[in-house]
Amino acid sequence: MITVLYFARLRESLGTGAERIDLPAGVRDLEGLRAILIARGGAWARELGPHRPVRAAVNQAMAVGDTQVGDGDEIAFFPPVTGG
Repeated sequence: MITVLYFARLRESLGTGAERIDLPAGVRDLEGLRAILIARGGAWARELGPHRPVRAAVNQAMAVGDTQVGDGDEIAFFPPVTGG
């Protein structure tokens, strides 16, 4: 089981800030997890699709598509942050 967190516009669009899900068989990296979430369709496909800028962290460390994920991990998705 993994914990997936959603921040900022993602939390609002998806209607949840967090969920615990069983890691689907065969999903071993961040890109695989994102593909499973996008396959839900609707807001999931719009917000997590390749056309939207989304950052991710695995266990509070910045991550990219081939970052490995496994049971017990915490994965966070959030929009890029701009500052000033």
